[in-house]
Amino acid sequence: MQIYRISALSDNYIFLMYDATQQIAAVVDPGEARPVLQKLEELGAKLVAIFNTHHDRDHVGGNSAIHDRFPNAIVYGGIHDRGRIPGQQVELNAGDRVQFSDRTAEVLFVPGHTRGHIAYYFPPRADEPGELFCGDTLFSAGCGRLKEGTPAQMVNSLSQIRALPDNTRVWCAHEYTLNNLKFAVTVDRQNPDLQARLAEVQAAQNQPTIPTHLGLEKRTNPFLRWDTPEIQAAMDRTDAVETFAALRQKKDQF
Repeated sequence: MQIYRISALSDNYIFLMYDATQQIAAVVDPGEARPVLQKLEELGAKLVAIFNTHHDRDHVGGNSAIHDRFPNAIVYGGIHDRGRIPGQQVELNAGDRVQFSDRTAEVLFVPGHTRGHIAYYFPPRADEPGELFCGDTLFSAGCGRLKEGTPAQMVNSLSQIRALPDNTRVWCAHEYTLNNLKFAVTVDRQNPDLQARLAEVQAAQNQPTIPTHLGLEKRTNPFLRWDTPEIQAAMDRTDAVETFAALRQKKDQF
């Protein structure tokens, strides 16, 4: 399975999974149709699935036009997004499985950014890493805003992601890394891994940073470190959810 990162809108990423042997593809969170259809034409691939993580327009805006071109493609989304994802045919819940090519993904229910948010996790195989398509729940060095959910929900959702293996590639849907890192160093100043990561991203001069790796996120992303002494001291909190809530509020004002 090959994965193509497609830039869209102002700072979105759309992801296209491709099986060259069968010449089939599946798309994750198509915020717009044009670049997806162009890539499918370039590959000569037939689209068999549209996997949506949540209902935001910049993640589902291309569903209808893409489905018009590939009417046999199955449109997936979370059960709690019923009626909010264009063309949705399959309603997914926590623990469900979805198939693409010879790979099977587990569905994670990860509300917080939105009330119905899900993620798709393909476990690692042999020497291949795991693949996580997490929409706007986890970002590189950050996490999604709490639009429809609570801090407790987001902590639970991020805890599920944090429990996955370090060798998981994280395909998050926006290019926010540099700004997220600039915030992260204000609350985790003594973290050498974080300092090195910020320097590396700054030196890369706005090159894409996605996918990131979960092991790196666990070491440097403050939104996966709400229960560490460093972050709790910076937020002047000891409770995990209260620490996270204070951290998210501080980032919202950054």
